[in-house]
Amino acid sequence: MRRIAIITDDPGWHGKQLCRAFAARSCAAEYVSLTDCKIQVADDLPILIPGFEQTLPDAVFVRGVPGGSLEEVVFYLDILHALKILGVPVYNDGHAIERSVDKAMTSFLLQHAGISTPKTWVLRDRELALAVAERELAAGHYLISKPLFGSQGEGIRRIEKSTDLLWLTGSHGIYYLQRFVECEGEGYSDMRIFVINGKVVAGMRRRGISWLNNVARGASCEPVELTAELTELAIRAVAALSMDYAGVDIIRDRDGRLTVIEVNSVPAWKGLQGACGVDIAGLLVDDLVQRHMYSIKAVA
Repeated sequence: MRRIAIITDDPGWHGKQLCRAFAARSCAAEYVSLTDCKIQVADDLPILIPGFEQTLPDAVFVRGVPGGSLEEVVFYLDILHALKILGVPVYNDGHAIERSVDKAMTSFLLQHAGISTPKTWVLRDRELALAVAERELAAGHYLISKPLFGSQGEGIRRIEKSTDLLWLTGSHGIYYLQRFVECEGEGYSDMRIFVINGKVVAGMRRRGISWLNNVARGASCEPVELTAELTELAIRAVAALSMDYAGVDIIRDRDGRLTVIEVNSVPAWKGLQGACGVDIAGLLVDDLVQRHMYSIKAVA
C-alpha cells in the first residue's frame, strides 16, 4: 500500500475527506506538520518526516503551510522543494505555494498574463501608501488593505474615508492596497471556481453578510453557471501561477466585467461541495494518483 503524507496542522473535515479518498484508492494517508520535519544533509535520508523515518512518502498533499517568521516559512518551503527534487510528488508544490501565498506575486503574475485583476499597490513606505490611499479615495474608490500573507479574510480592512487611514498598518512593514471592486447586483457576492489539472470541476457563488464573502465568515453558497467566459478565465488564472489545482475567486463588476481577485493554492472546498454535490477530495486524489503516481491505479 502506498503511503501519503498530508501536510497540515489542522486536519479537520478536509483532512478526513482526503484520508477517505486515499483509502478508496488503496493509499494510506497520514497527517504531518512541517514544523516537525527536518533537513539532515549528513544522512542517507536528507529529509526527515515523522512517521516516514525509513523511507520517504510516495506522495505529499499540501493542505496547509504554517505561518511564522521569514526564516520559518522559507524552511517549510525548503522541505517541499527538497521533496520534489528527491522525486516525491508534491501537490501543490512549493513553487505554487510561494506564488499564491504571496499576494503581491499573485497580483503581478495575473496582470503579467493579461488577466483582469484589481489595481494594486505594494510598497514599503508608509507616506507613499497614504498618498496612494488618499488619491484613490479622492477619485471615489474604496481600497482594501490586506496582509501580504493570509487567508479566510484575516487582517483585511476596507478603507472608505480619510479617517480610516489613521489605523492603516503594514504587514511587517509592507503595505498591500487593492482597489475595491463593486459587484453587480444587490448586496455582496463573488464566485469561487475550482480548477484541477486545467479543468473547472465546480463553481459556486458566495453571498456575504458584509463585503467579505468568505464561507468561514458566514457567506452562503449556491451553484453558479459555469459559462465559457468564466471557465476560461479561471483556467488561465491557475495556469498563470502554474498550479496543479486552485480555488479562483472572481467578481463580476457593475459593468459586467469578470475580475480575478485571488488564486488560492490551498483552497477549502466544504462550502463548494455542499453547494454543488461534487466529491472534490475524490477528484483531487484521482488527479494526484493518476497524473503523478503512475504505477497506482485508482479504484472505483
